[in-house]
Amino acid sequence: MRAMRLLACPDKFRGTLSAAEACTAIEAAAMAVGWTAMAQPMADGGEGTLDAFGGANRATTVAGPLGEPVSARWRLRADHAVVEMAEASGLVLAGGAEGNDPMEATTAGTGELISAAAEAGARHIVVGLGGSATTDGGLGALKAMAPLPRFRGIDLEVACDVTTLFADAASVFGPQKGASPAQIALLTRRLDRLAEIYQREHGVAVGALMRSGAAGGLGGGLAAVGATLRDGFELISEEVDLYGQIEAVDLVVTGEGALDNTSFEGKVVGGVLRLAEAAGVAVVAVVGSTAPTRKRDWPIEVIDLSEIYGNARAITEASFCVTEALSDWLSRR
Repeated sequence: MRAMRLLACPDKFRGTLSAAEACTAIEAAAMAVGWTAMAQPMADGGEGTLDAFGGANRATTVAGPLGEPVSARWRLRADHAVVEMAEASGLVLAGGAEGNDPMEATTAGTGELISAAAEAGARHIVVGLGGSATTDGGLGALKAMAPLPRFRGIDLEVACDVTTLFADAASVFGPQKGASPAQIALLTRRLDRLAEIYQREHGVAVGALMRSGAAGGLGGGLAAVGATLRDGFELISEEVDLYGQIEAVDLVVTGEGALDNTSFEGKVVGGVLRLAEAAGVAVVAVVGSTAPTRKRDWPIEVIDLSEIYGNARAITEASFCVTEALSDWLSRR
């Protein structure tokens, strides 16, 4: 009799485990009970996009969100590149909301990374948006990408983890980037003006474009020069053939740090569930914690680490908890 097979395809457990680390913990659980395991770290376009494609294999020094030089990781394989904007223009690099200057934070470094990929021969570039410090509408990135005509023969796809419109980026995300109410009003007016400029100079009405507000409007800026804005999970799952990987196993194990109703609205857990159901493969989610509302209505079996070990231990010993809880669950199947 062949060993049972599972596919580990979790999102990150924010603040505790990367998606790759969660995969390792899930694989250890499979080995403990005699299962075989495959691993495919997942993301929805935010942090972790690089890991989903196999991890970084290059680094380039670029301008950070506040202008300081940073070493930003990215990936190139053949003519296919993956850039994660948080590596160059992320809020963490700015010192969080407390250290950020929301009026001056720039996407220039992300534009430099995209340019580096093009100069290295990439003809297909995926840009993961998420975790940004910026609300510059992508203007910094476009200036850094000049001359823009060189991108006409390049397939530029943007993996977005939100559907926010361009001018709404300031009010929706500005507070978490350290912007005051007065600054949010100024940033909104700046985005409105920038949308008019993009319409006039590039002929693209970014203001009405779904996902254009991702990463403080970087999505809209890139769309203005020909990029395609995609649902992040959909893009990544297609690129890594997640459905094909699911079809080859007996069980799918996904997960994330905190499961709530939004987990089933364009996020990794919900996307994995839909693909597993379509393939007729069982699926379970291992999560750090769950929201108290509507928990019983969720259409997926859940292993809640905080419920089993307590919240503190689920955070400080996340890898151990994932392995032990899942191996116990598998042993009872």
